[in-house]
Amino acid sequence: MAKASRKVIITCAVTGSIHTPSMSPHLPITAEEIADAAIGAAEAGAAVVHLHARDPKTGKPDQSTEAFAPFLKVIKQRSNCVVNITTGGAMTMTIEERVRPAATFKPEVASLNMGTMNFGLYPMLERQKEFKHDWERPYLEGSRAGFFKNTFADIEYILTTCAANGSRFEVECYDIGHLYTLRHFADRGIIKPPFFIQSVFGILGGIGPHYEDVVMMKRTADRLFGDQYRWSVLGAGRNQLAIAAMAAAMGGNVRVGMEDSLWIGPGQLAKSNAEQVTKVRQIIEGLGLTIASADEAREILALKGGDKVDF
Repeated sequence: MAKASRKVIITCAVTGSIHTPSMSPHLPITAEEIADAAIGAAEAGAAVVHLHARDPKTGKPDQSTEAFAPFLKVIKQRSNCVVNITTGGAMTMTIEERVRPAATFKPEVASLNMGTMNFGLYPMLERQKEFKHDWERPYLEGSRAGFFKNTFADIEYILTTCAANGSRFEVECYDIGHLYTLRHFADRGIIKPPFFIQSVFGILGGIGPHYEDVVMMKRTADRLFGDQYRWSVLGAGRNQLAIAAMAAAMGGNVRVGMEDSLWIGPGQLAKSNAEQVTKVRQIIEGLGLTIASADEAREILALKGGDKVDF
């Protein structure tokens, strides 16, 4: 069985490529908004903040180092939280674009998607009829015929490009097969334990959000990795808090944030990332558990430390 920490690590995904700016007036877009949202989430109890960048004028996903630099510096100055930089970026980006911020800034943690998959965002079009920006509707519609490319070569490229950085990876597994892909790279010695496995539930094209799906993910990871991994979960959309509660009760860690869900309750938009962190913290503490501080998360995940990043 996976070794469960007595402390629960909360990761907050502050803003990402899934949701478009028109879908919520509360989604952080500018560097200042992203920095404030990350710091607010950390103050609410998130030990780790997972970060994407956006064009401040249009809100379009932006994977340039120039887009990341302003908020990375502010977060480091004002918070002790662990910074996790995406290598997922957006489905429209090349693998070279996607890895560049993590390769440049050498964060303590970087995300890593473990398989090519259908990634269906287009059902959001049924709920959203009006858009502020020209790119938003085609971006969502494009997921109907497109796919999220993460080939074996892509994964190996990210791992080898960042090999000298000392960064660990938040390994994002959207289906059971992705766990076997991680095992493949571990057996080749390209990625080292302890593995930080983020199981993702409820994305159209990946594993569903049923309780039995959650249990099967954990049982498979236990069998493949034993005590060499730390388990966390991400529930997309309305599944966010329910999946988090399941995982916390099962000895896991949790991820919330406005990249994964814009909601705080049925039909109620979250006003901030901190609001979602506060909500999941209440669930965790209601189960008689305690949350990990940033430094406790560093120890649990065997991270290099915030003084060894390049921002």
